Amino acid sequence: MKIKIVNLSSNPLPKFQTTGSAGMDIQACVEGVDVVVIPARGKGIISTGIFMQIPEGYECQVRPRSGLAFNKSITVLNSPGTIDSDYRGEIKVVLINHGEAPFHVFHGDRIAQLVFNKIEQPEFELVEELDSTDRGEGGFGSTGVK
Repeated sequence: MKIKIVNLSSNPLPKFQTTGSAGMDIQACVEGVDVVVIPARGKGIISTGIFMQIPEGYECQVRPRSGLAFNKSITVLNSPGTIDSDYRGEIKVVLINHGEAPFHVFHGDRIAQLVFNKIEQPEFELVEELDSTDRGEGGFGSTGVK
């Protein structure tokens, strides 16, 4: 799969950090600003300077970076964020700071990862009832913890 991409940032293109990576890191584009501060318990939208043409039948998910989540309590608020194939605007990342201290985002910081997935658009079939299963309507916690 090839993705057409426009990069209005001085950052390199998103890339996989290892050969086995599912997600490619994307960097903050805050050129012209010293730093963007996300306050403790606050949120912010971070620009990337990246525009993509995702092929029809695919989506791009914006996911948190585990190191930022564990070490700094920073995650993607609408995780995973979905970028649809017909969107042509700039990729921006909604970060939330669950921590007790402000979080500083500098130009070039790796703030999230992108994962591409094939998608299907299903057709719904209206029926009167669904097939039964052993689980049935058992929901939250119905299968226990152990």
